Amino acid sequence: MTAFTIAPVHDEFGARLTGPDLKRPLTDALVEEIRDAIDAYSFLVFPGQHLQDDQQLALTRALGEPEANHVTLGTTGQVEHFHTIGNVMEDGTKYGNDHQRTVFQTGNNLWHSDSSFRSVPTFVSIMSAHEVPAQGGETEFVSGRAAYGRLSVDEQARLDPLVCIHDYVYSRSKVAPVSESHAASLPPVRQRLVRANPRTGARNIYIGSHAKEIEGWNHDESRVLLDALLAEATRPASIYRHPWQAGDLVIWDNRCLLHRGAGYDADAYRRRMRQTRVHGICNTMEEAVPPLAAE
Repeated sequence: MTAFTIAPVHDEFGARLTGPDLKRPLTDALVEEIRDAIDAYSFLVFPGQHLQDDQQLALTRALGEPEANHVTLGTTGQVEHFHTIGNVMEDGTKYGNDHQRTVFQTGNNLWHSDSSFRSVPTFVSIMSAHEVPAQGGETEFVSGRAAYGRLSVDEQARLDPLVCIHDYVYSRSKVAPVSESHAASLPPVRQRLVRANPRTGARNIYIGSHAKEIEGWNHDESRVLLDALLAEATRPASIYRHPWQAGDLVIWDNRCLLHRGAGYDADAYRRRMRQTRVHGICNTMEEAVPPLAAE
C-alpha cells in the first residue's frame, strides 16, 4: 500500500483508509490498491468522501460490473444500479416506522450477505452515507473467514464439500410479504458452504439469513448446523459495529463478511444511504477451492 494511510478497526478484519479523494478520476494503480485492500481487510471505510451518485457509480464500474437492484428488477423489470437504504427518498420525503418500505427494510437487520440468493452473488457492496440518525442506524459486520479459522481441522474438512440452498423468499417472508413477480425472479439457488478467496486461497463459511438448508439434509438437521455456524461467526467479540458519519464511503466483501443493520427510530430521525454492488464472477459452485492439504 502506498496511496493510503491504513488503520485497523477490529482485530479480525477491517480498516480505515485515508488519503486519496475518491471523487477524482481513479487510476488503474489506485483501483488495484483498493482491490488488494479488499482481499486483505474485507471491510474498508473511507471517511469524508461525500460521493455523489455519478462518482459512486464510476467507482463501482472501476471494480467490476454493477449489479442490478433485485427489487426493482423483480417487480418492474427495470435495471437500476442503486439501492436507497433508510427512510429518505430522492424528493426528500421521510417515511416513518410503520411505512411499508421501512418495515420491508427491517429484513436488513438479519445477518446476511448481499445477494447470496442470486445465482451469481455480489462481490462487494459500496455504501455512501448522505444522512445519518443522531442515534442508532449503525451497521454490524463479522468475518466468515475468521469464523472458519476458529473451527477444528476435522470440522473444516466436514464442511468443505457441503452445498447450501439460499432462498430470498425464505428469509424476507419473515419480515414482510414478497410480491409474486419478485419471488418468481429469485428462485432458490445452490451455493458452496465454504468459499475461498480466488487470489489468496483464504477460506470462509458462507451463510446468513438467506441460507435455508444443506442440500441432501433434512430441514431440522440443516438448521442445527447453520444456526451453530451463525452463532460462532457472530459471537460478540467478533462483531465490528460501524458508527456511520455523513460522508463515509464503505466497501465490504460479501464473499466472506456478514452484516446487519442495528435499527433506528424512523419516526424521529432521517437516514439516507446510497448503495451499489459489484456483480460476482460466477456461481460459487464454479469457484475453485484449493484442497486443505495445499495450505
